[in-house]
Amino acid sequence: MTEAPTDPAHSDTAPGTPRWVKVSGIVALAVVVLFLVLHLTGSGMGPGMHGGH
Repeated sequence: MTEAPTDPAHSDTAPGTPRWVKVSGIVALAVVVLFLVLHLTGSGMGPGMHGGH
């Protein structure tokens, strides 16, 4: 017997990842990347920025 090709949009498997999980992951990744960029460029961010010179 030949089976019909399965369409991922109409399969009987478990549903995909919820949108809020994807959005939360993207936001978390953006925060991590922003932190790394600021940390590696030495833009004066961090605990030492509040101290006197």
